[in-house]
Amino acid sequence: QVQLVESGGGLVQAGDSLRLSCAASGRAFSSYYMGWFRQAPGKEREFVATISWRTSAYYSDSVKGRFTISRDNAKDTVYLQMNSLKPEDTAVYYCAAVGTSGVVRVAREYDYWGQGTQVTVSS
Repeated sequence: QVQLVESGGGLVQAGDSLRLSCAASGRAFSSYYMGWFRQAPGKEREFVATISWRTSAYYSDSVKGRFTISRDNAKDTVYLQMNSLKPEDTAVYYCAAVGTSGVVRVAREYDYWGQGTQVTVSS
């Protein structure tokens, strides 16, 4: 069992930056692939980024070049650095963990989820 708690969301203006954090507790954090997803009102949950236990990172096309996912296995924490934010980045951002080897971009395949943190970008 893994518990995930996100933090760092907020209200910012277009062009600003935010860093989200996701603190994990429970089993063997370093053995999980970690992901960030987001969900805007009326839309499906969308893949944002994922990182392997060896810190190989993969991104959706919509955030590539602006967002950076990273992890600190010593702190059991994964981060999402978001730069050059746009109003279309507004959503609830969720951290997730999957105990499988390989890149996973599909939400339903993740095993554990945090409660989400709101990010609102004004124009």
